[in-house]
Amino acid sequence: MTEFKVNVQKFNRFAVIRSHGYINNLGGEEIARECRNIMDTGLNELILNLQESTIVNSIGISILIEIIEEILHKNGRLAFSNLTPTVAKTFKIMGLLQFAELFETEQTAIQAFNGNSTS
Repeated sequence: MTEFKVNVQKFNRFAVIRSHGYINNLGGEEIARECRNIMDTGLNELILNLQESTIVNSIGISILIEIIEEILHKNGRLAFSNLTPTVAKTFKIMGLLQFAELFETEQTAIQAFNGNSTS
């Protein structure tokens, strides 16, 4: 099992979080910690690029749901990008995509968050 890593890139109005590894309780908590740190700075619009996280378990999903709830409470916006077909289907079944957007690529998400909607 490889170490879970998170990379954050902040823009003017939003941030992109790229995860690398299995999103379970540890990976999910690392993502949640980064999301909360970003929201504490006043940025409530987040893009989660999960290209390097091809497996998400039920605990990881529950943590992502908590983040969605926190973002919605702050009138923010959350998008997922670069999901594998299996993870995208799982997120849809679990209801995550009712409250978060889905983009095929990080670049299309960034364009949409910059006001150039091309989802």
